[in-house]
Amino acid sequence: MSEASGYAAVTLPTAGAAGDLGGGSTGSSPANSPWARDDNRRNGTLLPPKRLPADSRYSQLINERQRTLGSMDLAAQVKLPTGASEQEWLAFNAVELFNELNVLVGAILDLCTDQSCPVMSAGAFTFAWADGDKVKTPVHLSAPKYMETLLVWVEKQLADETFLPVKPGEPFSPNFKKGIKVIYKRLFRIYAHIFHSHFKAMVDCDADAHLNHSFKHFIYFVKEFELIEDSELEPMRDLVALLLRQIAQARG
Repeated sequence: MSEASGYAAVTLPTAGAAGDLGGGSTGSSPANSPWARDDNRRNGTLLPPKRLPADSRYSQLINERQRTLGSMDLAAQVKLPTGASEQEWLAFNAVELFNELNVLVGAILDLCTDQSCPVMSAGAFTFAWADGDKVKTPVHLSAPKYMETLLVWVEKQLADETFLPVKPGEPFSPNFKKGIKVIYKRLFRIYAHIFHSHFKAMVDCDADAHLNHSFKHFIYFVKEFELIEDSELEPMRDLVALLLRQIAQARG
C-alpha cells in the first residue's frame, strides 16, 4: 500500500444516515429499494459463489447462521459460537465475506472500469498487487482488474483443503491464522475502493444501506478477532472510528 499526499476523506455516512450504521441486524436492503427489486444487480457476481458442503465440518455453523439470520445484532453475530473452533469460525466467515464482496463487485462492474478507475485506490491510498507466488514484484492494476485478480486469488485459497479443510477432524495448517489475516486484509481494500470511488452510485441505486451494513459487520468481525492492523484500515479511518465508537457503546 502506498500513500500519496495524505488521507483525503470522502463524505462517509454517519449513524442514522442513509445506511444501516445504527445497529440493524441483517445484511439485506430495504424491501422497496431498487437494489432489493433488481435481481440482476443484487444477485450478479463476478465469480461463482463459494458453497461449503452441507455435510462438512461447517454444517452446524451453516444451520445456525440460517436459523439466527436477522435475529441478533452484529455484536452478537460475530462472537465465536459455542462448540466451534476459532479456526472454523474464521474460515466460515471468510467464505461468506468472499461471497458478499463477489456480489458487491458484480454490482459495480458497469461503473468501475479501466477508464474510470485506472489504478486500484481509496482516496489518496493506492494498492499494488503481488501474491508472493506468480507475482512477486508488486504491480499496479486498474481497480476492476485488481478486484478480479484478488477475488480469483481468494477463491483459490478457499478451495485449497490443505489451507481450509472441509472434512471433520482434518487439521488446519499451522500457517492458517497468518494466511487468513492476509485474505481479510486484502478484501478490505475492495470496501475501501467502493466507498471512496463509488459510494454516490451506491446511494443512487439505493444500495448504500446494504454496503454500510456489510462493512459494519466486517469491522465488527475483524476487530473481534484482531485480524487487521489499524494501519491497514487507514483508508477508511473516519468510518472505522465511528464504528469502533458504536462497538464500545454496545459493550457498555
